[in-house]
Amino acid sequence: MIFPKNNLSNVVFSQIKHLCYSGSMHIDTLEEIKEQFPEIKNVNIIHKKKLSNLEHLGLYVTNHVGTMGFFFIILAWTVLWLGWNMLAPQKLRFDPYPAFVLWLFISNLIQIHLMPLIMVGQNIQSQHAELRTENDYQTDKKAEKAIETILLHLESQHQFLEQLLERVEKLEKQK
Repeated sequence: MIFPKNNLSNVVFSQIKHLCYSGSMHIDTLEEIKEQFPEIKNVNIIHKKKLSNLEHLGLYVTNHVGTMGFFFIILAWTVLWLGWNMLAPQKLRFDPYPAFVLWLFISNLIQIHLMPLIMVGQNIQSQHAELRTENDYQTDKKAEKAIETILLHLESQHQFLEQLLERVEKLEKQK
């Protein structure tokens, strides 16, 4: 049975009003969710702005020393140095075989200076990773709350539709 438009809209409106204002379930609004969680910021920019010049240097060294290009430079330098001092004419050798004292000294200096710089760079990278992790966690918490709110809205709408359907069926039986 089809009801006249006025009767049905009055019934629907009164049911919506009853369900929405009955206070049985509170569903957060978008504004309430925004108030509960801080604004998501780009931690990459924040992290870069906080770095000093020395920290930038540490990161630069860490990022460039830990590459295959740097490895090949050191490998080529070592092969050339050792090869020259083993195979070149005796008068042109400057770091005699088998000791290679100068090569060992320079290699140790490079290592001694690069190790602390690499460690500083790794600490800075670790701090950046912690900032990104915290930011990801906050983003996930906000997304979880938004999903929960959407599911509550859907559940509320489902309950409303069931109740509305039951009432419409009752009205149809009465007519």
